[in-house]
Amino acid sequence: MLLRWGLLLTAAVAGCCGLAWGEAGARAALGFGLLATAIQLVALRLMRGQQAARFDAFLLRWGAGMGLRLVGVVVFMLVVSVWRDVVPPLPAAIGFLGVLLPLLVLELRRVQ
Repeated sequence: MLLRWGLLLTAAVAGCCGLAWGEAGARAALGFGLLATAIQLVALRLMRGQQAARFDAFLLRWGAGMGLRLVGVVVFMLVVSVWRDVVPPLPAAIGFLGVLLPLLVLELRRVQ
């Protein structure tokens, strides 16, 4: 279910960024939307079955998921700073955050 939502959000964000910034904006949003979807899928896989675990085991897995999200932000910063002429920063940020944040909310609803 999370994969479908991630792909749907990625397509929607890439389409909107494509209308606003052209092909380069659509590619940037698409790439970072797919990165955000992959990060969320791995983070959700880490948390599977941990809700009833001891608090320290739960906290370790939760911290690993947050670390993955931080790695995504670092990847964004590196890619945008190194290839700024190829990857427009604003569409890339919209692609990453526009997919990551709604999927994070969906994940929170599943964990409860």
